[in-house]
Amino acid sequence: MCGIVGVFNLNGEVFSEKALRSMASEISHRGPDGEGYFINKGIALAHKRLAVIDLSEMGKQPMSSKNKIWTIVFNGCIYNFKELRKELKLKGCNFISKSDTEVIVEGLNYYGVKFFERLNGMFAVAAWNNQEKSLYLSRDRNGVKPLYYWFNGSSIIFASEIKAIIKHPNYKINVNFSALNEYFTFQNVFSYYTLFEGVNMLPPANTIMINNQSREIKHSSWWDYDFSKTDESMTFNDAKNETNILFNQAIERQMVADVPLGSYLSGGMDSGSITGIASKYVDRLTTFTCGFDMSEVVGVESNYDERMDAELMANHFKTEHYEQIINSGDLKWSLPTVVNHIEDLRVGMSYPNFYISRLASKFVKVCLQGTGGDELFGGYPWRYYRVFDSLNQKKFFNQYYGFWQRLMNDKMKESLFTQKVLKENLCSPRDVFERVFTFNKKLKYNSPEDHINNSLYFEIKTFLPGLLLVGDKLSMANGLEERFPFLDNDLVDFAQKIPVKHKLANLESIKKIDENIIGNKKLKYRNYDDGKNVLRKAMQIHIPKYVINRKKQGFSAPDENWYRKENANYIKDLLLKKNTISTEFINQSFISTIVDEHINKGKNHRLLIWSLMSFEWWCKIFLNGEKEFLK
Repeated sequence: MCGIVGVFNLNGEVFSEKALRSMASEISHRGPDGEGYFINKGIALAHKRLAVIDLSEMGKQPMSSKNKIWTIVFNGCIYNFKELRKELKLKGCNFISKSDTEVIVEGLNYYGVKFFERLNGMFAVAAWNNQEKSLYLSRDRNGVKPLYYWFNGSSIIFASEIKAIIKHPNYKINVNFSALNEYFTFQNVFSYYTLFEGVNMLPPANTIMINNQSREIKHSSWWDYDFSKTDESMTFNDAKNETNILFNQAIERQMVADVPLGSYLSGGMDSGSITGIASKYVDRLTTFTCGFDMSEVVGVESNYDERMDAELMANHFKTEHYEQIINSGDLKWSLPTVVNHIEDLRVGMSYPNFYISRLASKFVKVCLQGTGGDELFGGYPWRYYRVFDSLNQKKFFNQYYGFWQRLMNDKMKESLFTQKVLKENLCSPRDVFERVFTFNKKLKYNSPEDHINNSLYFEIKTFLPGLLLVGDKLSMANGLEERFPFLDNDLVDFAQKIPVKHKLANLESIKKIDENIIGNKKLKYRNYDDGKNVLRKAMQIHIPKYVINRKKQGFSAPDENWYRKENANYIKDLLLKKNTISTEFINQSFISTIVDEHINKGKNHRLLIWSLMSFEWWCKIFLNGEKEFLK
């Protein structure tokens, strides 16, 4: 787990070591244990190291193959590197380190870039071929590790974080208005644009190549999710038993580390199952929970604190347990730092993630995480998995698009954006939304099961990457590596084959929306809590029964309450003053209306207010260069 930076000048010009070091210094938090540089004609690579596997100097990067043909910098962890190492040794490869990095570079030397497809893990790799004078960038199947690039026609500049790219002497920061439009539609960016004009994110399971002969970027997508080939002959017991075997295998694989390892423990099934299995391999496993001060919280949010459930489970598994309590004032203290690290705004109120990873980093260097189980096993049953009024593809898109406009629908954009934004040729969020589906030609729309599988596909391609990006940025801000057992290659491959009927209960009671119902239709059809059935049964041998039967709950602070009370003045000071910068792009009158409706009129705009505050800080930090607020 580390940070990488690089520059490839197609004209062969040697890039300044001073400039490269300056760019790499922007991501020092990702790798506090060491650094390395490789500069040759046209190519410059930098690496910031968080030492987790093979802590010796033999694991240092950049690393070259024995014959000097390949040189790589790598961020991530390969969980099957020991098996691949044995295979390569049988083919005559010699190894001098115990690192997964050396397995990658020698695997590239033997198999070429197809070797990326053999890796079971999380990775962002930059690989320089000295014979071809070609640069290859590749990213893991699930997109756990971020990798950004900027191509200006004569050079390609890439890094684990955007702040390293914008430090390049030729880059000038401008807002990408199409990405901004996506963000204020989905509270996410479904395309691979970023808020920084010209800077793109490399898609998961993609490799790009560029050399000074072609002088253009060549993309290749080498893997995609496929829920269309479910095995309908699979029994529930078969699904349950194989899920248990593969989940155990995934956790055992992901516990490889030469440093202390722990686990998050929320009190729910996913993190509880991980903790239960991991505690069999580690005596007195260290676990971490984040809770909230609920002294003045009322309504639904009064149930958001999971500390008691986590403590019960920590006692059950005899873990060494630590907890962080967040209060309303922690938002103001942390928000500038959170936005600075996330850089490219994504899903949800994420400052609790910052605090829990900061807590964990005081005790361990690696932490197991439960993200991914919901997207694979149907853990969000209220998200219209089963609510539609037609099997028609167009109607499905219409209804599903309406649901996923988390912040603003398209009709509201004229109230939201200033003329500076509206006059631009913005991409259509609806087109971006549909491209997620149409990218995969295998998707069908002929049955309720098809619609559910298509929903799973969509969410694992969009919502999950948003969660992973936030998780990576805020854990690495604290020098902590997070790992995700649910995203093990073998478990993912099997989960896609499990029939829908084993993931969701009562399929025969699939409901259709009655358009004549008066009131909020979404609320009426959210009352499902029957997801992840096969996973629940598979995990019941590892965790207490009361955990198995708990209702699904997200990890979120009680911000609806806090925005009306303790943080109301902070929101007004940030968003409704003459020095509010984002009003160049967002109408002041719109902001004022939203804030007033939330604080004074009982409407819940917590997601939108979070996004407005985040974008204001984004403008302050990246457009205005205001760094004095950062912790």
